[in-house]
Amino acid sequence: MELTPVLRSEWLKIRTLRSLPGALLALFAATVAFSALAGVSDASDPGFDPLFASLSGVIPGQIAAIAFGAMAVSSEFHQGALRLSLAAVPRRGRWFAAKAAVIAVPALLVGLVTALAALLAARAGLGPAADGLSTGEQVRGVVGCGVYLMLMALFAAGTAALLRSGVATLSLLVPFILVVSFVIGDATGTVADFLPDKAGQLVLRETYDGTLGPWSGLSVTALWTAAALLAGAWRLRRGDA
Repeated sequence: MELTPVLRSEWLKIRTLRSLPGALLALFAATVAFSALAGVSDASDPGFDPLFASLSGVIPGQIAAIAFGAMAVSSEFHQGALRLSLAAVPRRGRWFAAKAAVIAVPALLVGLVTALAALLAARAGLGPAADGLSTGEQVRGVVGCGVYLMLMALFAAGTAALLRSGVATLSLLVPFILVVSFVIGDATGTVADFLPDKAGQLVLRETYDGTLGPWSGLSVTALWTAAALLAGAWRLRRGDA
């Protein structure tokens, strides 16, 4: 079977499963809304970073990206849906690649639009505090934010394929990103720079120090994502439908 029909069928699932477009809408709404609150940031704080403040809504917004990736895969493990999918596409690697592609593309597009809207909303609130941002820094922040959100969605998709459960995936990743990552960061110093969320979020900062930079940090997140997808593909090949 050619890949195009597989992509078309998987895209149809994304469009028609109501919770998935809802997750992307929540991603946009939460990120923009929280970024708009950047206007209340204290610009006189020595650690104030106008770019990160403008895109700070990605911290809560990424939960919706994770939910999108996890639900897109975990829906296959309900009511025999995976058996039907693999009956139509017996080559499991081909099917999983198509599933990852239809998760990645809308997550990236919505992430880019979301990042641009968040930046504009936050800059309106920050006023002169954001005037020092260069065009290159803003472009890097918007593009990096879109790529970061896509990678987190795919990271969740790979984890969901490995665990075969959306609930287990969300129960693992959401507390890790919102709580454990910060605790580990405070306790371990630079080791935390290599965690998937911490590393990727460096691309959202105007200034940064440490081992990683914006694009190398995003590359670390990409490696985590690739590892999760490979683990998910391995579980898919070895497990029963």
